[in-house]
Amino acid sequence: MLLDSVPLTIEQSKGVVSKYMKSIYTFLLTAFAAISVSAPLVHAQGCVVARSNGEAGGPDGQGGYLTPGEFEFNTSYRHQFSFRHFIGPVEQTQRIALGTEVENKINLENLNLTYQLTSRFSVSANVPVMSASRHSNNSAAIQFAHGIGDTSFMFSGWLWNPKENTKGNVQFGFGLQIPSGNDNVVTITDALAGKGPTPTTDDYSIQPGSGGYGIIFQWTAFKNVKSTQLYFNGSYLATPENTNSVLRNATSSKVPATAYNSISDQYLLQAGIAVPVKKVRGLTLTFGPRFEGVPANDLIGDSLGFRRPGFALSIEPGAQFYFHGHAISASIGKAMYRDRTISVPDSLVGGHGDAAFADYVWLASYSFRFDPFHKHSKAMPAHHT
Repeated sequence: MLLDSVPLTIEQSKGVVSKYMKSIYTFLLTAFAAISVSAPLVHAQGCVVARSNGEAGGPDGQGGYLTPGEFEFNTSYRHQFSFRHFIGPVEQTQRIALGTEVENKINLENLNLTYQLTSRFSVSANVPVMSASRHSNNSAAIQFAHGIGDTSFMFSGWLWNPKENTKGNVQFGFGLQIPSGNDNVVTITDALAGKGPTPTTDDYSIQPGSGGYGIIFQWTAFKNVKSTQLYFNGSYLATPENTNSVLRNATSSKVPATAYNSISDQYLLQAGIAVPVKKVRGLTLTFGPRFEGVPANDLIGDSLGFRRPGFALSIEPGAQFYFHGHAISASIGKAMYRDRTISVPDSLVGGHGDAAFADYVWLASYSFRFDPFHKHSKAMPAHHT
């Protein structure tokens, strides 16, 4: 939501840090992943703002560190079908039994280009393209939306010199998301209720754009233990603006607190283990928890407007295959716990809305590297096995 002002990157001071202390620090960061991802957080994601893909593992899964002057193009895909309604952590099973469930189908593709400035620092640009639909199972009306989403630009840097730290490192990234996506898609629908075709503003969960700017913070951490790699990846999108200018429907103006859609924060955490398959060169299997959501309260600014906060905790097995500068990955997130939390407007009136969640999140990506200036023949390894 994916996931996607550019503050300065975090830089290691010029003082000497021992390799022993760096190894311990990286290991603790990775261990913290398993704890934080499995902990029951209070806020998060609901029905269904799906604008971030995420990718398991560290740089070794993609063929090692990028070298200065090298480019990497990545295209990633996310699909999810949301139809199970929750209020808090309790599934509203009567919705399916009565045939009143809302069904969201999201197809999200991210196009990302990274350029490695130096051995430690890189810049990247990401353009999401979304196609989605939404309808209630007891209605003939269907909403459709497709188009380019909100574009983002990132500046990232490895905490420690990749040339000296091939078995563990941490990368931090800061960036800006701009509202290039349409947040006011209108579908001409006919509910077959005698009113004929009617222009309807699509629900915010399938709008390609959010309507506001965002500040992105993301990180990648990995630590190699013999031939196995532990990883911890995450991102947080902070949105300083409160609401967009889209009136949800003709009657929503009667409730000022939710008349317009909220421009909400989003987050994604992934942790796990990556194990190479010794009999198949370039093949790596990954496994770990995936935690993503939308908080009820934004990190910066007010949190009014209409939103469905909540989160989903999933188990995500996957596989990656690397060959001659090309990398293919695929994973499936199986939801284990879902919670539609209370939004700020909910708390003001004493209510608690619901949200539809998916059972599975399907993820795939393909990337390749190229050096148009022919400065380097191969990438720096992430580790040796």
